[in-house]
Amino acid sequence: MPTGKVKWYDTDKGFGFLSRDDGGDVFVHRGALPSGVDELNVGARVEFGIVTGRKGDQALSVRVLDPIPSLSTAHRRPTDELHGLIEDTIKVLEAKIQPDLRRGRYPDRKVASKLAEMVHAIARELEG
Repeated sequence: MPTGKVKWYDTDKGFGFLSRDDGGDVFVHRGALPSGVDELNVGARVEFGIVTGRKGDQALSVRVLDPIPSLSTAHRRPTDELHGLIEDTIKVLEAKIQPDLRRGRYPDRKVASKLAEMVHAIARELEG
C-alpha cells in the first residue's frame, strides 16, 4: 500500500490531498477516512489504497499511521509553573553546562541527558 503525508485537508468541505512518498498528489474524500476520524492533520503520515478515476488518483481506505495524541499530553501546565521550569533550566545551563563549554569541553553525558529531557519537556509544553 502506498504511504504519504497529508498535504492539506478541509474539514468543512470534506476533502483534501495527500502527498505520496513516491511522488505525486492524491485526492482524498472524507468517505475514505477510517471510522471515528473526521479530519486529517497537515503533515500526518498515512497509508492508503488508490483508484484511478476520470479526474485522477483518489485515495481509498486511508489509515492514519501517526499516533493519535492522548488526553494526558493535551493537558498543559499553568503558565506560572512553566515559567518556573524555564527559570530552573536556565540556572542548570548556567551552572552545569556553560562552564564546561567555556573550557572547550562537552558536559558530562548524564548531566547533558537530564538537561535534554528538561528542554524536551518544555518544548512539549509550549507546543501544547
